[in-house]
Amino acid sequence: MSASNSPIRHPGEGRDPMSSSRSWLPAFAGTTRLLFVTAMLTGGLAYAAEPAPPKAKTMADVIAASKPSDWRALDPENTLYLDLAAGRVVLELAPAYAPLHAANIKTMVREHYFDGLAILRVQDNFVTQWGDPEGDKPDKAHPLGKASKTLAPEFERAIASDLAFTKLPDGDVFAPEVGFSNGMPAARDPKSGKTWLAHCYGMVGAGRDVAEDSGPGSELYVVIGQAPRQLDRNIALVGRVVQGMELLAALPRGTGALGFYEKPEQRLPIKSVRLATDVPEAERTALEVMRTDTPTFTALIETRRNRRDDWYKVPAGKIDLCNVPIPVRAPPKAGAAAH
Repeated sequence: MSASNSPIRHPGEGRDPMSSSRSWLPAFAGTTRLLFVTAMLTGGLAYAAEPAPPKAKTMADVIAASKPSDWRALDPENTLYLDLAAGRVVLELAPAYAPLHAANIKTMVREHYFDGLAILRVQDNFVTQWGDPEGDKPDKAHPLGKASKTLAPEFERAIASDLAFTKLPDGDVFAPEVGFSNGMPAARDPKSGKTWLAHCYGMVGAGRDVAEDSGPGSELYVVIGQAPRQLDRNIALVGRVVQGMELLAALPRGTGALGFYEKPEQRLPIKSVRLATDVPEAERTALEVMRTDTPTFTALIETRRNRRDDWYKVPAGKIDLCNVPIPVRAPPKAGAAAH
């Protein structure tokens, strides 16, 4: 059959397909192209109309959106100022968990027991410890005055309905449940009905000897390294440092056994330790701590479990108790806009 008599030829099929003329295209090509362009336009419009997914919040976002009610001022009656030559360390006591130790420490502080004593030990990745350099020599030890020399161990306490506890959603190696209570990292065992504070960075404990009642708070230590959670329920934790950790964590490491300083000149003198309530208001360090019993703090925990900052590519989806920060800030100035 000749080309001219072909039953499937369309007008223009015999032309050079590389020709600049469009007349070689099949007759239905115009309709096809119109449909294609229309589909592209409508599809593009539909795609553009879809809202962008909301940007995940960061911890900074949660703090910026917090309300005044999400924060609490430190109680001056349970706040200690440890003053060193380099600056001030602010500690918050935990009378809800260690009432006997908190009271005994306050007695010693009011009698100026710690004034002139020293930081005795800095063990790398473990603790910084302070107290009396002559504490193990009865004839030279600094007198405790009205403070008790022994105290019943306060390694744990009973779970109570009036003791707030914000439980973390993830598991823990050392306890059935972990979370935060009154601004402190804590753990608990619902079966035994017991709860206790946890040895996270910045937590302060009362050093003791072998006897359980031998830690009255005359020697204190702060965790400066990876959390030694094996100490939980073996020593009374009495509070935590809320400001000034750099003054205790960046000290020269002791060269003796367990990080003790071997020479007297290596020790760092303590200028004074005072209760905030006994310090003139103008000389106090005003601080607010984020409450750990609010939806805002729960939202903050989630921002740390699933890090969505631009740098992170794979959110962990879990978090360890000691990796959750508790924000601390100076009180907003009067007249500042409230969230």
